[in-house]
Amino acid sequence: MSEKMKQLKGILGEVSDLNHATSVLGWDQQTYMPPMGAEARGQQLATLGKISHEKFTDEKVGHLIANLKEEFDGAGPDSDDAALLRVVERDYEKAVKVPASFVAEQSQVTSAAFEAWVEAKGKSDFSIFQPHLEKIVDLTRKYISFFPPADHPYDTLLDDYEPGMKTADVKKIFGDLRPKQVELIRRIKEAKQVKDSFLHKKYDEKKLWDFSEEVAKKYGYDFSRGRQDKVAHPFETAFSANDVRITTRFEPQNPMAMLFSTLHETGHALYEQGISLSYERTPLAHGGSLALHESQSRMWENLVGRSKSFWKYFLPRLKKIFPTQLKDVDLKSFYNAVNKVEPTFIRVNADEATYNLHIMLRLEIEIALVEGKVNIKDLPELWNTKMKDYLGITPPNDAQGVLQDVHWSYGAIGYFSTYALGNLVSAQLWEKINGDIPDLSEQISKGNFEALLSWLRTKVHIYGKKYEPQDLVQRITGSKIDATPYVNYLTNKYTDIYGL
Repeated sequence: MSEKMKQLKGILGEVSDLNHATSVLGWDQQTYMPPMGAEARGQQLATLGKISHEKFTDEKVGHLIANLKEEFDGAGPDSDDAALLRVVERDYEKAVKVPASFVAEQSQVTSAAFEAWVEAKGKSDFSIFQPHLEKIVDLTRKYISFFPPADHPYDTLLDDYEPGMKTADVKKIFGDLRPKQVELIRRIKEAKQVKDSFLHKKYDEKKLWDFSEEVAKKYGYDFSRGRQDKVAHPFETAFSANDVRITTRFEPQNPMAMLFSTLHETGHALYEQGISLSYERTPLAHGGSLALHESQSRMWENLVGRSKSFWKYFLPRLKKIFPTQLKDVDLKSFYNAVNKVEPTFIRVNADEATYNLHIMLRLEIEIALVEGKVNIKDLPELWNTKMKDYLGITPPNDAQGVLQDVHWSYGAIGYFSTYALGNLVSAQLWEKINGDIPDLSEQISKGNFEALLSWLRTKVHIYGKKYEPQDLVQRITGSKIDATPYVNYLTNKYTDIYGL
């Protein structure tokens, strides 16, 4: 390793340490911090964010990048250091356009906004969150202004989460996908409906928690390098490959949501725990993109966790824990129930057939916010109108409508489309996985997930951000992000369940 690369990695390591310290404070704020600590926490996050930004955007970093580009000119696509240089250069060119004072201000605003969102959701009162969201949207537009004009202003935001993806690309993918999903939902609605009342009985929270962790361990989540906590809106966060944490929540009226929330976040965590340790304290030590990350969470939650093979193994165990609630419930009935298609107000509880419609709704609203075509105060009404248009239902209150997701409170505008893109990638990978592991279904039915995790480790996880997301998908599956495998997966699954 050259002296210049050592110098660059030294700076990157310090920036990484500062960013992870920020993440620890963020994790604490959402898990254990007392509410009155919000103002001080905002100041702490602002200070760390400013120092990290200034350190990374120092002219010395720019000079090192320029010198190293000459050194690695002509390096092959498999070179780790060349990949690191590519990612650092991209991040640096974006970061130098953003003033450190803006980074500090954004940290303070979003810290206060999160606490306001928690209160607003608890009281189901959007007006509590409204002034904070107004500041966030103003900051978002200001952030966009730091960059050269793009084909669409939303492109600047989307690129932060899905490098290289354009708003027009997402609109086209969603435009092709929506009518196919709407038609599938129409056919399901006309079929004999699934009964799932036994899933909504009273289930002991602690027992479900323990069962959820049991499954996470079976999947391969290493609790010696992680932990699970309870929050208002579940998330996964990583401070290193050896400290990857997950969170979940309990809903008394929908108790199984705890299990699937844990499985979703476990999918994210398995990705982070599987990234090469040689990338630690560098920008490569993260998932390739949000779509790739969501492909992992959605795969372990749905393609595995809602499969008949999965429940062939785990249902007997669950029935022992809850003998009264699940008395006389057989495998087919339970499998059908956890895959029931029914429009729901809450995105994270949506079935696979309707889930993407929730994302398309959010994408439309975010684009309207960026374009300045909607007033913040009108969001609850706009949200409810679009819910009626997309899903045929109207939320009864703000908590089940516009306030349900945490993302806007921490400034993550441009994020939502990656959930649906992740669904598509998960199905593409799943086709390839089943081709490479022909007896995968049988292995899962025996509670064996080692071959699946090993495949993901060697094909996806280990590379972190080494490859461009679309390039990695094509490298593995032979094509870039494509909706066809996902449509086929949904059609086959629900044809079996609903007899279409």
